Amino acid sequence: MTSIVKAANAAQFLALVPRLAGYQPTESLVLVPFVGTRTTGVMRVDLPVGSDADEVDRCAATFLGMICRLPEVDGFAAIVYTAASYRDGMPHRALLEALAVRADAAGLRVSDALCVAADGWGSTLDPESPDAGWDLDEIERGAEAMPELPAPTGDQASGATLPAPDLATKERVARALTQLDAAIRAVLGTPTKERIDPQAVAAIDALDDVPSLFEEVVETEAGTAAEFDLALLTWCLSRPALRDVALVQWCGTLLDGDDALDAQARWENGEAYPPDIARRMWGEGPMPDVERLNRALDAARAAAAAAPRARRAGALATCAWLSWALGRSTHAAAFAEMAFAIEPDHGLAGIVLTMVNAGHLPEWAFHRPRPGEPAGDRGPDPT
Repeated sequence: MTSIVKAANAAQFLALVPRLAGYQPTESLVLVPFVGTRTTGVMRVDLPVGSDADEVDRCAATFLGMICRLPEVDGFAAIVYTAASYRDGMPHRALLEALAVRADAAGLRVSDALCVAADGWGSTLDPESPDAGWDLDEIERGAEAMPELPAPTGDQASGATLPAPDLATKERVARALTQLDAAIRAVLGTPTKERIDPQAVAAIDALDDVPSLFEEVVETEAGTAAEFDLALLTWCLSRPALRDVALVQWCGTLLDGDDALDAQARWENGEAYPPDIARRMWGEGPMPDVERLNRALDAARAAAAAAPRARRAGALATCAWLSWALGRSTHAAAFAEMAFAIEPDHGLAGIVLTMVNAGHLPEWAFHRPRPGEPAGDRGPDPT
């Protein structure tokens, strides 16, 4: 995301930031990096718990390190969003001041250091800021200057949920999964007296060309997948070898899926897994197409929502990884926890939670669009 900031004053800027982020941050520190007057994204982290001076300084150093990873950034604005009161002074002032000290040492300018609390707002850089903060209505009035930008809905956790398919759809997908299981057992040579639905046989034919199957997933309009399509995707995402092929492919192209499938087969025969493919799973390599990742996430969410609970973990862990790849660590953690609630030892869910808890974002989250490149085409903003 790249934007020219046009805000006449601090109140307008505070009205603008949630519109840039697409949500209203809560209990958060939001960092808005700048190259000149152009933003390069919006970065959000949870506010530190506790007020120990050493801990606050450590957090400030970590947060500033995220800014320093962004190429060409020469400054930033910091905003605390909290439900705490201004009654005893600006909440989390120590954090904002620690960030300013760290920024000065790193040669970065601080455009502003602001706090939006439950009953007022203010800036550490404004000597006229009243002890009780400025009236929050000033931010609302600032929003009136940007009617073309939609007001944000929800907070940073909004969207970390599954859609709500109707009961009939869930029942059809459950039956489709049962039929797929029977069809796959029959193909593998297990004798059965069950009648196998011809749709299940047709569906598993798609497993002859797994990359084409995964490509169709991101080409299908959201909300239009048939029950056997949802069932087959659920089945694939519950198998780590196939799921990892899907993730590599959705980060790249159909040809990347071919390469990943071939690498998986070679690895199962004792060969080393190619590091250039493995590194995609750790968030390294070329910037993925954000729209493509979002379509994959929509498909994985739809599959998880429609599947019986006992069979959702694979799709949920996939949602977690895709959210992480998009720079949405809050969403990633939520989906990973959902997967853990079903399978407490789920491998991918554990990997995603480990990365989130360590504050590790994909390398491409820190890339900035090249001059002339359309905004939004080069990956996620690390919110």
